[in-house]
Amino acid sequence: MCGIAGKLYFHSNTIQRSTELPLINKTLEKLHHRGPDDLGYIFDRNVWLGATRLKIIDLSAAGHQPMQNEDKHLTLVFNGEIYNYIELKKRLRKRHKFISHTDSEVLLHLYEEYGVDCLQFLRGMFAFAIWDSRKNELFLARDRLGKKPLKYFYNNRFFVFASELKAFVDHPAVPKKIDEAAIDEFLTFGYITSPRTGFKNIWKLPSAHYMIIQSTGTVQIQRYWQLDFTKKLSLREEEWEERILQKLSESVTLRLRSDVSLGFHLSGGVDSGIVTALGAIASMKPIHTISIGFPDNNYNELPYSREVAQKYNTLHHEIYVKSDFKVFLPKLTYQYEEPYADPSIIPTWFLMEKSKEYCTVVLNGDGGDENFAGYRRYKVLKYFTLLQKIYCKKPIAYIFKFLYRTFKREDFYQIGRILSLPYSDLSQFFFAERTYGNLGRYRYPFNVSSLEDIMRFDFEHYLPDDLLTKVDISSMVHSLEVRSPFLDHEFVELIAKMPIELKLKGITTKYILKKIANKYLPPKIIEKKKQGFLPPMARWIRGELHTYFKKELLEKSFLSYGLVQKDDIIKLLQAHDEFKANHAYALWTLLCFKNWLKIWYPL
Repeated sequence: MCGIAGKLYFHSNTIQRSTELPLINKTLEKLHHRGPDDLGYIFDRNVWLGATRLKIIDLSAAGHQPMQNEDKHLTLVFNGEIYNYIELKKRLRKRHKFISHTDSEVLLHLYEEYGVDCLQFLRGMFAFAIWDSRKNELFLARDRLGKKPLKYFYNNRFFVFASELKAFVDHPAVPKKIDEAAIDEFLTFGYITSPRTGFKNIWKLPSAHYMIIQSTGTVQIQRYWQLDFTKKLSLREEEWEERILQKLSESVTLRLRSDVSLGFHLSGGVDSGIVTALGAIASMKPIHTISIGFPDNNYNELPYSREVAQKYNTLHHEIYVKSDFKVFLPKLTYQYEEPYADPSIIPTWFLMEKSKEYCTVVLNGDGGDENFAGYRRYKVLKYFTLLQKIYCKKPIAYIFKFLYRTFKREDFYQIGRILSLPYSDLSQFFFAERTYGNLGRYRYPFNVSSLEDIMRFDFEHYLPDDLLTKVDISSMVHSLEVRSPFLDHEFVELIAKMPIELKLKGITTKYILKKIANKYLPPKIIEKKKQGFLPPMARWIRGELHTYFKKELLEKSFLSYGLVQKDDIIKLLQAHDEFKANHAYALWTLLCFKNWLKIWYPL
C-alpha cells in the first residue's frame, strides 16, 4: 500500500532536476501518511515518478518503489494489493526473473508480458502508473470497484498525477479554482462523482478505467470493465448458497495474505459478521476485531458485535464515538480534500484511528448492501416501475410522502437522487432541504427501469465516490489498509448473475445472504433492523452542538463567499430546533462546505 505521484512533460527531452527536486520532495511529503515506511523517486528524460510505501507484503528493501524491470525500460509506482499475486507469479516465472516476494513486481512483469490486457488478470484493489521509456508513454489504471484513488491535472505543457490531489494542487502552473458545477452536485448529494473533484480541471480517474498519456500530449481514457446484470444463472437456492459461500470464503482467504498484523472491523451487522466468522475459521491464530458504537443506545450496535466476538473467541476492542469532533474536523476536511459530507465519516475516522493500535491491515463488510440489495430504499424502489405507470404525479407524491415518513429520512435522499427525470419535481421534494439558492439542484439524467439499474448506479457512483472514498481517506491517513471481500470482482460478477428475487424477497433484504449467515451468526443479529453507521446528528445539533453549528454557519467569513444566504441558514436552523423538520443532513453538509472553503480557499 502506497502513495504514488508523477509528472510527465510534453514535447521535452529532459527535466531540470534542480528545479523539479524540491517539488518532488514536497509532493511525497504530502503523501507520507499513505506510506510512512519508505520513500523513493526516479527521473527518466521528461518524466519523474515517486512513491511512499506502507509495507504489507515483503517487508524487505526489495519492495522499494519506484520499481523497474530487468532492462529498466519499465518503471512502476503502485498503490494497492493484488490478492492473487502468488498464482500470477507461477505463470510468469518461466519468462521473468523475480528479486522480491512483492505483488508489485508481479504486476510489473504482468504488464511487460500482456500490456494493457494485464488488467484482466488482476484480482485486487489498485491504482498504479507504469512508464514505458521505449514507447515514451505513461499507463495509469484504477481497480474495477474504485477502492484506490487516482487524481490528475494536465494542460498543453505537462501531465501530473497522485493518489491525492493535495499532493500537486499547489504546484506552480496548476490553477486552484472552484468547479461550481461540482459544488452544485455536492450540495445535493453530499459527495462529488467521478471524474469531477470540486477543483476545476483537476480530475479523478473513474473506477474500472485506464489512461494512456503520450509524450506528444495525447491523453486517452478507456473503460476496461463493467458489471453485467443481464446474464442470469438458473440455479436452485441451495446451489446459490453453496456457490456464494465458496466464493466469499475464497475472497476472505485471499485477503488474509499479509506480512503484518491483521484484524477485522465488526459492526454488529450481517456483512461484517459473516466476514469475521469466515476469517476466524480460516485463520491459524486468534484474530483482532474492532468495533465502534455510540453512547445513544438507539445508534449503538456494540452488544451485537460483542456476541460475534465471543462466539469466535476474537481479541476484541471497542470504542465509543462522542459528539466532540470539532477539534479534528479541519484536519478531516483537509484530508478528504474534495467537498464531502457523509456523516458516517465521524465514526469511520475514530474506527480507523483505533484500529491502527492493533493492526496494519483490516477486513470489513463493505459491499454487502450493494451486492444483496440491503438498503431500505431498495424496498421502495423495487416497486417504482409500477408507480411510474400512474399518469398523474400527485398520487405518486402522496405515496412517497407517506413512505418518507415511514422510513428514515437519509434513505430518501438516496432515492431522490436516482428518480427518473419525468418526476424531477418529486426528486426536488426529496431534496428540498439540501438545496440552497441556485446551488444544490444538480440532477442525474438517470432513467429507472429496474431495481438493478439502481444497483448498477450504486456500484458505479455511490460506492467509489462516497463509501469507498470515506474508507480510503480515513484509513490511509492513519497508515491503515482496509480490504473488502464482498468487493472482490469475481464475487461481484457472480452475484450480478443472481435473480433479484433471491436478494430482495418481498420486503426481506439480503434474503440469500441471511440464509447463509444463519450457519455462522446468532439469530438476533440476522433478524434485527438495519441501523447503518450514522451518528445521531439531529440530536447533537439540537443539543450539545447547537451553539457550535449556529456560530459556524452564520460566521461572516462563510457568508462573504456569496455562495449561501444567511436567511436560508437561519430558517434551516430554526425549523430544526423547533422540531418542524429534520435538517440535520442539510446543516451538516453546509458545515462541511464551510470548512472546505476555509481550508482550500481562505479569504
